[in-house]
Amino acid sequence: MAKAYWIATYRSVSDSDALAAYAKLSGPAIIAGGGRILVRGLPALTYEAGLQQRTVVIEFDSVDHAKQVHDSPAYQEALAVLGKGAERDIRIVEGA
Repeated sequence: MAKAYWIATYRSVSDSDALAAYAKLSGPAIIAGGGRILVRGLPALTYEAGLQQRTVVIEFDSVDHAKQVHDSPAYQEALAVLGKGAERDIRIVEGA
């Protein structure tokens, strides 16, 4: 079974307090579900389109595990706290 990667990019953050509250809840929810946070922050370098966006990469044992964590009550609670505090794009991609 291939690993899976949950990749989140933040186009904008309009409420840093909501983002901080989200982080306090989402990290433990993700880790409890077996996720391993590999990357979190702004790019050191950018190429091609050169978008300087906060990026988070989380590794899971499978796409199904990543989906289960995303859909879990604990993570959904974190999302509710974030509300419209950030415009993001989340993708779950199966490893090669």
